[in-house]
Amino acid sequence: MAAFPATRMCPLAISNSAGRINGRRLQGRCHAGLSLEEASPRRRFIIGGAMFPVLLLVNLNYESMLLPALAEGKSEASEGKEEGLVGALQSLFDPNEKTKSGKVLPKAYLKSAREVVKTLRESLKEDTKDIAKFRRTADAAKESIREYLNGWRGQKSVVNEESYVMLEKAIRSLASFYSKAGPSAPLPEEVKSEILSELTTAEDFL
Repeated sequence: MAAFPATRMCPLAISNSAGRINGRRLQGRCHAGLSLEEASPRRRFIIGGAMFPVLLLVNLNYESMLLPALAEGKSEASEGKEEGLVGALQSLFDPNEKTKSGKVLPKAYLKSAREVVKTLRESLKEDTKDIAKFRRTADAAKESIREYLNGWRGQKSVVNEESYVMLEKAIRSLASFYSKAGPSAPLPEEVKSEILSELTTAEDFL
């Protein structure tokens, strides 16, 4: 009869034992879970530490590719500035200049001829009723024509140029009229239009 109580107590003991075992197992699992969670920052640190050399290498490679490109760009910019400066200096000291028509003529001639075109055109377009202003523009035209003729009349370097030929025609037309009509005679519109047309043609070749 003593064996039966022992037999009856065994399930309880086993149950309690199992409970303890299960409790231990659950506790063990909980400890394992906590250890994993506690270890996750360390893993992130390890992973981050492992990635840092890779990122550093990528950054260094990017900089190694970028810096030569920037240096090359700066070099090209400095070369462009130097070329522009050299070109400006050469143009400054070059006695010749390319005209609108593509010809290369002396700068001094072009400057003098352009001044004749400018001042003579202003004089011809000026209102003769404003005597004071008309005289100022007429005097400026006479001065520019005088300097032009003194410097470039008959010069072989320009005598065959279209601008020279047209300016000579305009000056001759003006001189011919005043020599016949007198220095104070009003310039007819027909003569004025002809001279203005010759000035425009001369300007196209300057």
